[in-house]
Amino acid sequence: MKRILLTGGAGSIGIHVIAHVCHNTDWNIVLLSSFHHKGYRDRLAELLKSHPDWKSRITEYEHNLTCPIFPELRDKIGKVDYIFHLAAMSDVFLSVENPVWTIKNNIDSTLVMLEYAREVKPEQFIYFSTDEVYGPVLKGGAHKEWSTHKPSNAYAASKAACEDICYSYWRSYGVPLIITNTMNNFGEMQSSTKYPVIIQKRIENGETVIIHGDPNGEAGTRFYIHSRNVADALLHIVKKGVHLHKTGEIDEPYKYHIVGERAVSNLELAQLIAGLMDKELKYEYLDFHSANPAHDIHYGLENNNLMDWAQPLSLEESLKNVIDWQTEHREWIV
Repeated sequence: MKRILLTGGAGSIGIHVIAHVCHNTDWNIVLLSSFHHKGYRDRLAELLKSHPDWKSRITEYEHNLTCPIFPELRDKIGKVDYIFHLAAMSDVFLSVENPVWTIKNNIDSTLVMLEYAREVKPEQFIYFSTDEVYGPVLKGGAHKEWSTHKPSNAYAASKAACEDICYSYWRSYGVPLIITNTMNNFGEMQSSTKYPVIIQKRIENGETVIIHGDPNGEAGTRFYIHSRNVADALLHIVKKGVHLHKTGEIDEPYKYHIVGERAVSNLELAQLIAGLMDKELKYEYLDFHSANPAHDIHYGLENNNLMDWAQPLSLEESLKNVIDWQTEHREWIV
């Protein structure tokens, strides 16, 4: 039976990774979390309400991820087969206001996990990164795997730096690295400050939805993807194995872009949600990016290395499920 160590398991993406692993494997899960920023114990408690039998498969350790994992904790954790390093300070607004803190936190926590991987030697170390490391694209454009990093803000820069650090550990120390880059996630139990949740709340209350865009009146675009689809992709990637550095070769570890099915503008997303709610959409356009250069207008990724994977649920199905769940669980979107 495999054991996975997951950082960021109490986050809005990590909780769906836990659910998907428990649904689809017999693996046991070790959660290593500091439970600050976006990590809330309430998410795990909510999940276990419906699946109390999973509790015996989940072991939780509270630890400041910027501090070394000392032998006592390492021995408590025991053998792990896979490390999924999802934990990060991921709020762009926060990173613009506190760049040093964000960069130090994300780099330090990644270094801690890489050093831990050097000791325990897992089969795979998956570094969960973001599309934002590459910076913006023109509308309709997309970055290829291993495109040049051109981050626009401190959060993106920290993730880009961490990718490079991970690469160096892959090459120097043989850490069995896989890097994934994904785009705008949404899902049940997401933070109420995220755009899909804000749209639903405003539509329910008959309020105006603010549509962010550029000075020319064009709304920004994203490839929105449900976190459960991302979790499904991660399990698919694990089955594909790793590529270890070969001495003398200028080679690369495996890198995968986990991408939503299509680009959706901020306005199209609001229209989709309003349609699924069967309610009227009232919106107002805002030139957001002129005053916020750290926020990119368009993102896009190609998924050339993941063409053998298909998303379990479409964007519309995923949005409908989330809207229905949040309507029944109002406490999560207030």
